[in-house]
Amino acid sequence: MSNASADLMINEYKIDHKRHRYPYCVVWTPIPLLTWMFPVIGHMGIATSSGVIRDFAGPYYVSEGNMAFGWPTKYLQLDPKKARGGQAGWDEAIKRASDEYCTRMHNLCFDNCHSHVSMALNEMEYEGCTNWNMFKIGLKVTLFSKYVSFWGFVKQWVPFLVFATLLALIIWVLN
Repeated sequence: MSNASADLMINEYKIDHKRHRYPYCVVWTPIPLLTWMFPVIGHMGIATSSGVIRDFAGPYYVSEGNMAFGWPTKYLQLDPKKARGGQAGWDEAIKRASDEYCTRMHNLCFDNCHSHVSMALNEMEYEGCTNWNMFKIGLKVTLFSKYVSFWGFVKQWVPFLVFATLLALIIWVLN
């Protein structure tokens, strides 16, 4: 997608950082301690056409409009035209995935927030694909997402840099 068409899409589906509305976006936020050690690991959600975030926040619970670990620090806006059924298909797929995940136990490694987002993308056959998984969507968000602000960038990377510096100092002192 060219920059001009990306700008047009963002204007058409307006993101509102102040109200935490991210239409047609996969959103990401750090998980304290875990992201501090591994900055590419975090918590993920997916937003409806109106921008309301849904995230698999814990066992048998999908939150609506409030992420489990705080507001997004990064987002990846997707194109609803690439979803089967467009806007209606997008929203219905998120509803089906959320309804399903309200019946599931949360598992940090195998059935988690990334899996919930993947199921929604599979349900809508995003980009004609039905094999979305936590690694594929995680990689896409890692490589192509945008930070919500400078502070979103800081929130992800400064704790890791502090942790890595302290670890390096401890190793240096012990040697």
